[in-house]
Formats: sequence, C-alpha cells, structure tokens
Amino acid sequence: MTPLDHDRESHTTVRPLTAEDVTWVRELFTERWGGVVSVSRGVAHDTTALPGFVALLDGERAGVATYRIAGRECELVTLDSVREGVGVGGALVDAVAGAAHAAGAVRLWLVTTNDNLRALRFYQRYGFDLVAVHRDAVARSRELKPSIPEIGLHGIPLRHELELELSSEAFSRTRSPGC
Repeated sequence: MTPLDHDRESHTTVRPLTAEDVTWVRELFTERWGGVVSVSRGVAHDTTALPGFVALLDGERAGVATYRIAGRECELVTLDSVREGVGVGGALVDAVAGAAHAAGAVRLWLVTTNDNLRALRFYQRYGFDLVAVHRDAVARSRELKPSIPEIGLHGIPLRHELELELSSEAFSRTRSPGC
C-alpha cells in the first residue's frame, strides 16, 4: 500500500477536529488508551488540545488523528480507527500529511510501542520506516502516565518506543487537498 492507496470505495470523508468532537475523542481515548494523555519521547500530550482530523464513514465518526507541528517536523501523536480495513486510517494519515506539508514540515514521524503489531503493519505498508528503537522508554513514559500497563497487546511486555517516519519519497508524494 502506498500513501493515498486506501479503500476508495468506502464513503470516508475527513474533516478537521472541532470542539464538538472533544467529548467523543475523550471517551474513545479513555476506553482504548486509558485517558487522553499520550506520551512520546518523554513528552506528555493532552490529545484533546491538539489539532487533528476526524474520519467519517457514511456520516458516522469512524476515526481520529491528532498531530503536533514543531518547526519543520510533524508528529502524528494519535491515530485511532473504530472501523478497520475500510480506509479510515489511510485517509487520516493523508490528512495529517497534507496539513504537515501546508505548514512547511519536511518530516512526518510517530512513536508506537513494541506490542502494537497492527500499527506497525499499517504504518510500514503506508510507507513509514523504522528509524529508532528507544529501549525501555515506556518505563519513563509511565512516570508521566502511570496507567500504562506492564503487559500490552497480545500479552507482550510493554517496554520500548519505536520511532517511525514517513520516507521522504512517500512524504513528498503525499498531498491532501483542502487541509
């Protein structure tokens, strides 16, 4: 899969995250991730205070992405799809990449954890490359977010942060009109 190669048959639309979405985002992130705080590379982010995009599938909220632009870099802080396999995640990454381009960013990157195999598969298929393994970083993240469990998805000990970035070739091809 390449950027923009998500399922075009679905009726997925993407729009900017608004104040009306905050309650839904708060409930979604609390249910799935134990709260609205996301920690990456030693920084705690209040995801309800970040810019982002909401994916709508046939008019219903089907996913959300939040991001942070700092200088010429854009961090994809969260990506969550409630309907997998229908293009929601790809549409959201497309939108964030478009916003990053519009802001002059030259790097789109993210952090996931060693247990998140589904995310690793998705991001690599999209065009992201693994650029760093931050060993035992999750222990430091627990100092900022104590609710992070010791055992993660699939029964895998939750220990490391994996940093991925969209390859420069893929990032330069990614455009999202109107973002």
